[in-house]
Amino acid sequence: MEPGSPRYARRLRIAAVVLILAWFFSPRLQGWIPLWLPFLGFAALEAHFLVAGLRERGAAPGSRGSSARGRSPQESDVAELGGEEWLEPVVVRIEGQDVWLPATGKSDEEVAELIDESRERLRRGEPAEAPEEPRTAPRRRRGLLARLEGLAVLGVLGFVLFVLVPDGGWNGLDQSERTRTEARLSSEAGRIAGHEARIHCDAEGEAVGIVQHADGLAEVGGSNAFLTPAICFRLHRLAFEDDEGSFSQAARALAVLAHEAWHLQGEANEGITNCYAFQSGVELGQRLGLSEETAARMMRQQLADNATFARSAPAYLVPQECRNGGSLDLFPDRSRFP
Repeated sequence: MEPGSPRYARRLRIAAVVLILAWFFSPRLQGWIPLWLPFLGFAALEAHFLVAGLRERGAAPGSRGSSARGRSPQESDVAELGGEEWLEPVVVRIEGQDVWLPATGKSDEEVAELIDESRERLRRGEPAEAPEEPRTAPRRRRGLLARLEGLAVLGVLGFVLFVLVPDGGWNGLDQSERTRTEARLSSEAGRIAGHEARIHCDAEGEAVGIVQHADGLAEVGGSNAFLTPAICFRLHRLAFEDDEGSFSQAARALAVLAHEAWHLQGEANEGITNCYAFQSGVELGQRLGLSEETAARMMRQQLADNATFARSAPAYLVPQECRNGGSLDLFPDRSRFP
């Protein structure tokens, strides 16, 4: 199956839809992958198919991919859609009549035989056998249907993304709510840091976000820290709307806030900071409205996932002493960890 064939495109579309549906039903994937990323990938896939189709249609007769086969269909198309009946017919003037012959892609000898057979039929008063209409129409319709199919699926997924899923996000909050959230998060960060702290929800993406490949950033030993709007909004819903939402996303948001707070406290080592953050995240979650059991399960999940995340960023891997009774245990008198 060649990459340009309709069946190949359909299978890629099905795979993309399956992955997007898996995202919706998998909290762990939601924690790892931002919502817009699957849709951006699907849009890029459709754009690739569209551009490839336009380039194929606009290929010059002497260009690569067309000189070898002229105007005859690709071998993959003939194998998938049929044989000679799908070849593009040509008009030949025989005995004063225009006759359609499936001559494209045939040798000169085969074309001559077709012409001789048609001439004999005409001389006998019989109609020359030829397709009733050019057979390129079904192929064009198939190509159009394939493009419409991709656009329809993209439209449905876009409707889900922009109509059914959105809840406004950080930018959907009014200024007073955003100010209240930043004040609350600053207070929580200050409790962990041991001094006054200021949390900035970086809606402009100047300090954190996709470009910087970071959910948070803090001045080590300083007073300012930055969080992405997505992290701030998740914590806002947890603190003020009593909405836990996605388990893994809420756990990630708590861990990020606690992590940056420990940087403000003065810890520079990323692995040790993670270890402390997972432990402090339990009480942080409780102060924001979670039960102790739920907050502890969230931080245990973050600790369990740490090794996976650290494969792409080894500096964030927690040390071996990040364990119950280890030298990094902040609460050695407790039986649970974190």
